[in-house]
Amino acid sequence: MKIKCIAVDDEPLALEMICTFINQTSFLSLEAKFENAIEALSYLHQNEVDLLFLDIQMPDLTGMELARVLERRNTQSSTRIIFTTAYDQFALEGYKVDAMDYLLKPFDYEEFLRAATKALHYFQNKTVIKTSDTEQKDYIFIKVEYQLVKVMLKEIIYVEGYKDYVKIHLNTKESPVLSLTTLKNMEEILPEESFMRIHRSYIISLDHIVSISRNSVNMGKSTLTVSDHYKDSFLKFIDKWIS
Repeated sequence: MKIKCIAVDDEPLALEMICTFINQTSFLSLEAKFENAIEALSYLHQNEVDLLFLDIQMPDLTGMELARVLERRNTQSSTRIIFTTAYDQFALEGYKVDAMDYLLKPFDYEEFLRAATKALHYFQNKTVIKTSDTEQKDYIFIKVEYQLVKVMLKEIIYVEGYKDYVKIHLNTKESPVLSLTTLKNMEEILPEESFMRIHRSYIISLDHIVSISRNSVNMGKSTLTVSDHYKDSFLKFIDKWIS
């Protein structure tokens, strides 16, 4: 498979080095390169991209700011990010925006290839099979260990995300089902009319809500916090729920 990439860095030499590394990696396809994040964002609005090699410290719009814009954007895009930076203090921030990896400058091709290979494994092993946009189904398939398991949407109470895997809590099982995927991937596949993300770590089923407050949701056996990042959309949902 070919992973469609773009590279963004305001330092011309660094940008050319990343482009060279991409071009010499057989499973990567360089679609475009940019010296500022604003031009990259415009391109991303018009084009599907799998992987973004993104510098953090840039004028006008930083790489971290661009990552947050992409995270908030209402889209089915699954663009993943590998940050490239000379500053290691941004590692925690990169985790917060679900970055795939973090390359600390100066890095060599071996380090680049390690991060790129991690991306290849991710795209090769996407653990949820998406149904057609024109065909609504009442189930999904998820990869559990070495097999695909069918999960009925009506059985999902909520999904709990960790760094590299999720726990899917079902009303038919005592223990959650574990799958090696990301919460962002689950958010993309679960129908938005039935599921809502309320926290960096939680997606809930609207059908399984027992009670709500302005800051939390009771899902029966669990009460989950609504984070500030998702509070506006949640409050809009509450308004509809009580109207």
